[in-house]
Amino acid sequence: MLRTRLADALKDSMRAKEERRVSTIRLILAALKSKDIDARPSGNTQGIGEPEILQMMNGMIKQRRESIEMFEKGNRPELAKQEAEEIEIIQSFMPKQMDEAEVIAAVKEAVAASGAASVKDMGKVMAVLKEKYTGVMDFSKVSGVVKQQLGA
Repeated sequence: MLRTRLADALKDSMRAKEERRVSTIRLILAALKSKDIDARPSGNTQGIGEPEILQMMNGMIKQRRESIEMFEKGNRPELAKQEAEEIEIIQSFMPKQMDEAEVIAAVKEAVAASGAASVKDMGKVMAVLKEKYTGVMDFSKVSGVVKQQLGA
């Protein structure tokens, strides 16, 4: 479904001559093709699934956020703006992100489900969260909530 949306969006963007959107969608599709090829040796001939695609797109967003920081430090606001535009385009294909209250509730549920008792069990909690909420939760922010719930 997400693959179809990306392909359709590429065609629509090309017709509308939206250069930034076309180039960003092409980057997503190239990364997706690379992930599909990497999955072949393990017997996956159909390509990666939606959770893996969402995880890949989250990685692309994280990369761009890091680039924005570097461009701002290097006094290159035009490149930082370009990266921010790419983040918006990538996010347009992702499900709505969970708000803070939803994240806290999900973390509490994951702590209970994993039987975590201390910060040492944080990996178990994160594994449960990644299994259930990939694509709808920003894991860079979630680790702080998990530590808070585990009493760090």
